Amino acid sequence: MALLKVRNLQKSFRNGNKAVTVLKDINLEVEAGSKLAIVGPSGSGKTTLLNILGTIDRPDAGEILWEGSPLNWDDERELATLRMEKLGFVFQFYYLMPELNVEENIILPGLMAAWEHSRLTERLEELLEALNLQEKRKAKIYTLSGGERQKVAIARAVFLRPKLLLADEPTGNLDPESTKEVLKIFLELNATQGVTLILVTHNLELAQKMDKIYLLKEGVLVEYREPL
Repeated sequence: MALLKVRNLQKSFRNGNKAVTVLKDINLEVEAGSKLAIVGPSGSGKTTLLNILGTIDRPDAGEILWEGSPLNWDDERELATLRMEKLGFVFQFYYLMPELNVEENIILPGLMAAWEHSRLTERLEELLEALNLQEKRKAKIYTLSGGERQKVAIARAVFLRPKLLLADEPTGNLDPESTKEVLKIFLELNATQGVTLILVTHNLELAQKMDKIYLLKEGVLVEYREPL
């Protein structure tokens, strides 16, 4: 079953008096439980596409179908509910709350969703163990390595058990060892919890572990069939 369908998506930005088209008639179908990578040159629109898929940004034209139903871009409540309940986001720069410790950052989505204490605690312990963060649970964010910060960001992103995880250059700031660890986490989330993955990445090793690779270049998205 298609979790997500994108039809004829278009997006432009103003550059002075000129309109610059970033996305041109993008079509994409994402099956539930699949994992795919989007690669392409810097400035090709990868982050813009990811933001639209995550309803952070809006297209100029085209539509997105979520589990067969088209998104209503005029219904902010519907979009906010989708982001809260079914989408998770992981970014290159983590966007953690520096004044909070590890476990406080991780449980933020559960607090926003008004989960009861026992449910919060159970999910927190599950994620701390799965990502090997037990010994860091009370640590402040500034004391963590880049790989540890990204693990905290991933734990926060999947706290509410989203169906789709969107990751924008999730290993862009990591050393090779941390990159391998984060890749392992993504693959385990996909294999054991059925989380659908869409990763924007420059890391070819990461991209090659996905089921499909798409190339976004000059606003056009095509499935990338050539060896990387």
